[in-house]
Amino acid sequence: MQKRNRKGFTLLEIIIVAIIIAVLASLALPRFLTTVQNTYQSEGWQNISAVRGAIHRCNTINNDYQLCDQFQNLDVPDPQFEAGAHFTYGILATQNTFAITATRNSLAGGSTANSVKLLQNDGTSVIQRSGTTIWSGV
Repeated sequence: MQKRNRKGFTLLEIIIVAIIIAVLASLALPRFLTTVQNTYQSEGWQNISAVRGAIHRCNTINNDYQLCDQFQNLDVPDPQFEAGAHFTYGILATQNTFAITATRNSLAGGSTANSVKLLQNDGTSVIQRSGTTIWSGV
């Protein structure tokens, strides 16, 4: 009797490898998506911080936050027009207070309900996410 030289994999071996890859992917995908969402959130915080600084500089010159509620009056570009922007930004100002809102774009892979707002009133800052205060301080 001649011995057969077997080369290749059996169907069972291929199925086992496919199952192992699927399990590993199911564990890695949620972590990857969380990392991506955290990156988007960091982008939003960074832009809000830059706009906040620009509003304070504008207020130092004009002594009125209402004159600082448009991006063309600030020394920073409107971040929503940057390539790949994941938020739409808005500024609402009165003479003594202002609020910066970053609303998540639906194209960024997240819910548009996920908005971040920074409120500034008499030197006190409040940060809200989706209407809930998450930080308050000076």
